[in-house]
Amino acid sequence: MILQALKEYYDRKAADPDSGIAPLGWETKELPFLVTLLPDGSPVNIEDTQVPDGKKLRATRFLVPQAVKRTVGKRANLLWDDPEYALALDIKGDPENAMEKNRLFTERITNANLSDIDEVAAVLAFLKRTDKSEALAALDPVKYEDLKKASFISFKIAGKTEPVFRNPAVVARISSIPSGGDTQKSLCLVSGMADEIDPTHPSIKGVRDANTTGGNIVSFNAAAFCSFGKAQGANAPVGKAASFAYTTALNTLLGKDSKQKLQVGDATTVFWSEKKDALEETFGDFWSDPPKDDPDRLSNAVAALFTSVGTGAYSTDADDTKFFVLGLSPNAARISVRFWYNATVAEMAAHIRTYFEDLRIAHGARDKDDLSIWRLLISTAVQGKSENIVPNLAGNVMRCILEGLPLPETLLQAALLRAKAERDVTYPRAKLIKGCLNRKLRKSNPNNERSLTMALDKENVSVGYRLGRLFAVLEKIQQEASPGINATIRDKFYASASSTPSTVFGNLMRLKNHHLSKLENPGRRIWFEKLLGEIIADVPEFPSHLKLDDQGRFAIGYYHQVQDLWTKKADKE
Repeated sequence: MILQALKEYYDRKAADPDSGIAPLGWETKELPFLVTLLPDGSPVNIEDTQVPDGKKLRATRFLVPQAVKRTVGKRANLLWDDPEYALALDIKGDPENAMEKNRLFTERITNANLSDIDEVAAVLAFLKRTDKSEALAALDPVKYEDLKKASFISFKIAGKTEPVFRNPAVVARISSIPSGGDTQKSLCLVSGMADEIDPTHPSIKGVRDANTTGGNIVSFNAAAFCSFGKAQGANAPVGKAASFAYTTALNTLLGKDSKQKLQVGDATTVFWSEKKDALEETFGDFWSDPPKDDPDRLSNAVAALFTSVGTGAYSTDADDTKFFVLGLSPNAARISVRFWYNATVAEMAAHIRTYFEDLRIAHGARDKDDLSIWRLLISTAVQGKSENIVPNLAGNVMRCILEGLPLPETLLQAALLRAKAERDVTYPRAKLIKGCLNRKLRKSNPNNERSLTMALDKENVSVGYRLGRLFAVLEKIQQEASPGINATIRDKFYASASSTPSTVFGNLMRLKNHHLSKLENPGRRIWFEKLLGEIIADVPEFPSHLKLDDQGRFAIGYYHQVQDLWTKKADKE
């Protein structure tokens, strides 16, 4: 299913002349340097293709003949490669090895039947020289040293604007070269058509922390993985055309410039749809913080999501148009599929819309209605660092959102743990706690618990919620009794008050009397006493322990009451 969906995505992009996706037999590659040659093969320049990209330099991308796969042994690419293969430069202190690689590079060009093309003949003339290194060093010593460090290089002819491999005659010849080999045709599991089976699929690159040379989703690198009488790709027959299509599609989605890639915990995640639609363009905006030059990107994406029912923004001609989300992580030389979700565009959009709606809660004037999922997750991490997010939490959260399930219990635990450790129910944590509790109630509510609202709910008689409100009011009384106080009861007692109320609330209620006596305004004192009476009217006693869900309700009750008190203060001002 995954490979078939990727192949169909490739077919869709290949049909669009503006997509820039590589045609069969080609791929895009960054080439930092081009060696400029005269028609007789004499080098005249080392062209640096790198351009500024922020604080770094980035090489220009070219459509090059598809790279060979180097697992063991030496194999050369056609008309482009690293400096050892293309120029016989001794990079690793083994001149004989460099010469052998350069011989294979020359042989590859000759065997491709391109020697009669003038530009290729110039390259071959240069490759026959025994003083290649000296000739290049004499052109520009500084660029020569940079050239030796380059990942890949190629050639161009003086006066031409494109590298040799983009010469129309070369392109036509390469595109017509048969795949070769004596591989027999068989039924491809992806396309369902008869094709030559690819023994080793092209490498997948762009997965975070994976091998720099790439990895494979489909591979059989030990006899234990093979069926009797089958070797390599024959164990799961995928035709060469389908193999190229799905790997090219995936490498395109994983590319540096891809807008359809995001990091979800330790899983590099890509997404696409069967047809071009709005969700494909905005899906990534829901998960990551908006860029500094477009701070309203998330808000606009969520707004479009909420109005999509009326506008049809996430509807297509066919209601069954699929949307796909694929999470990948490295595993030695392989790439593991961490998660795979597919649903219709409308279903996926509805689940995401419900998630954002579930998390909405009252907030300060400077806070935005919606926060990215990444911003919410780091609020549960020690020191607010993404590397400290609970392992696998991000992937589990994504699964629950996309499938419309209750959020993970570990998310609620993490949010409450941080609130206790830092003695602060922040806006992001309040959103998460509210969302976790309400989505759980929607799935199962045997005790007929009341759902949490966006703002203060005076009708909510949950003990946890009422105690949270009570704690907020007691803190407010203390703050007004001692203006400018450095540490409040929240800093000293929040953790115990939210988990073992009976151990602290008795003392806090007695301390409250002292604080009330210090208030200069009698009307204010009476107002607080009345509010306290309303809150504790439905609390017969302070429980010895609050369950996890009630600790969450305590946090929301506290947060709601604080927001309400500050709102009233702002209204008075």
